[in-house]
Amino acid sequence: MGTRCLSIVVVSMLVPALAGCGGGDQGPEPDATADALASALSSGDLSQVAFAGASDGEVQREYAATVRGLGDAKPTVTVGSVSAGGDASATATLDWSWPIGSGWSYSTVAPLRATAGGDAWEVAWKPDIVEPSLKPGERLDVSTEPAKRADIVGARGVALVTDRPVVRFGVDRVKVPASRAADSARRLARLVGIDVAPYVKQVEAAGPKAFVQAIAFRKNEVPASVTSQYVRIKGVDAIADRIPLGITREFAAPILGTVGPVTAEIIKDHPGVYAPGDEAGLSGLEARYDEQLRGSPGVVVSTTGGSSDRTLFTTPAVDGSPLRLTLDARLQLLAEHIVSTVGPASAIVAIRPSTGAVVAAANGPGNNGYNDATYGRFAPGSTFKTVSSLALLRAGQTPSSPIDCPTGVTVDGKVFTNDSFYPPSANGRITLATALANSCNTAFINERTRLGPHDLVDAAATLGMGVDHDLGFPAYFGNVVPPASETTKAADMIGQGQILASPMTMATVMASVVAGHTVVPQLVTSVTPAKTSADPMTGGQAATLRGMLRGVVLNGTGAGLRDVPGPPVIAKTGTAEFDRDGKRLTHAWMVAGQGDLAVCAFVDVGQTGAGVAGPLLEEFLRGAHVR
Repeated sequence: MGTRCLSIVVVSMLVPALAGCGGGDQGPEPDATADALASALSSGDLSQVAFAGASDGEVQREYAATVRGLGDAKPTVTVGSVSAGGDASATATLDWSWPIGSGWSYSTVAPLRATAGGDAWEVAWKPDIVEPSLKPGERLDVSTEPAKRADIVGARGVALVTDRPVVRFGVDRVKVPASRAADSARRLARLVGIDVAPYVKQVEAAGPKAFVQAIAFRKNEVPASVTSQYVRIKGVDAIADRIPLGITREFAAPILGTVGPVTAEIIKDHPGVYAPGDEAGLSGLEARYDEQLRGSPGVVVSTTGGSSDRTLFTTPAVDGSPLRLTLDARLQLLAEHIVSTVGPASAIVAIRPSTGAVVAAANGPGNNGYNDATYGRFAPGSTFKTVSSLALLRAGQTPSSPIDCPTGVTVDGKVFTNDSFYPPSANGRITLATALANSCNTAFINERTRLGPHDLVDAAATLGMGVDHDLGFPAYFGNVVPPASETTKAADMIGQGQILASPMTMATVMASVVAGHTVVPQLVTSVTPAKTSADPMTGGQAATLRGMLRGVVLNGTGAGLRDVPGPPVIAKTGTAEFDRDGKRLTHAWMVAGQGDLAVCAFVDVGQTGAGVAGPLLEEFLRGAHVR
């Protein structure tokens, strides 16, 4: 470096052990000591650095105390330059960079001195080596200013999730002795109905000034028993607050998710992002889009311990950005009301065929919090005959094509029959349209010989089924693959065998029929579904398929929808057998299209699609037209 030779000349005059630049034994230059200091400050371990007039232990303790208030943040310290003085001294310019806020950077100067023997350099420790304005006794501290979490917004700008008033119940460690904190936590957990052991553990691990929340109730939903009894528990407090909540407690809850205090696991998995006391999305879309919704908290670095605190660095908080969904609040509430009294797992999904917008995706209470509406995997039964019908139309059949509908058919030793509710008058030689209207299993199974191994797969893809897309939310598009055997091919024709679908899948199939082209659902408006490469329907195929599905309503199993007001309804019912706990049970399905709505209703366990899922779908269609 340009100043290094001057440094050695000056030092050699004062310390004979150091030779000049012109030759002989030269003492070490200060650069290595400066580099060692920078590395030590970065790691926090100063044990390998020599300090003038102080032990490394004393400086270590001083440095640790100075930066303790910055938490787990570690600086990156590098040497900018080293300049020699005229009295066996030098100064190192240190460039600091802290991963705090938008990035806190500055430079400091560290004095270096040659030892008495001139064979080494030492650091003359001063507080302003850490930060240029620090005075003895001052410490660094960081605090955060929370950003406002953004809303989740639905169709027409309606806030689906926004700040709503709540009452938080928890143990305030300031108000209860440490010896009684666990007992208070135990009593509160039992009172509000949460798991006792985890909450007790959380309270015991909290600091002496912490408020440890047990639960937050909507302001108008606090149980009377909690209101009257929490005051009897030492240290328990109730705090009025506002937190992000849905329109109702159940509103699209398995899809939207929840917001709450970050867990230790979240902090561990996202170092430097979350800190104890932060709130974050814990599940669903709230978790998946947490970074967008939560924004960036503001950061303030200041001094403490001096005559007055000073602000050294700030990063302003940046509020989160809204997440926009296609859900229609009115239709979602309608769907949730309809399934609210259904005992088994259930779902209603509604899609706009014109846009693919998912306007309702309701899960019933029997789903136990799972999102079966868009991510469930069930055999769709005879609703899949919509796909089989398209495949047969492509193979040359027409609605009037005569086909056989026997009471039973055997394929490689396996006997297939129609369900017990099938009308005997519709057996025998019938048309394809009649077979679809009355849902004749044996007719469709007999017609399998007209199809190649990929024909069902291709027809399903055309109707939006069996081709995965990343839609920005949990979405299952179904399973349709070439059959491995004749038995499987027979079962596939009637929506069993290998065929699986979610309620959203079957709503998509109906939406594609209504639209006359492949529809890909959309729920998160910022995610544009990828275009599909499936073979398109011709206008004639779409019109024919719509006509056949209209026949289901006029002359078949969908007759219950015949008098629904509004545009003509097309529909298909379905049941699918499955085994559970040693019992043979059936899923109940119904799909329908009316105007710019395609709807699927599903009940996990039910006798028939028309009798169990049908009334749910009918109530939704009727309610959808009421303004």
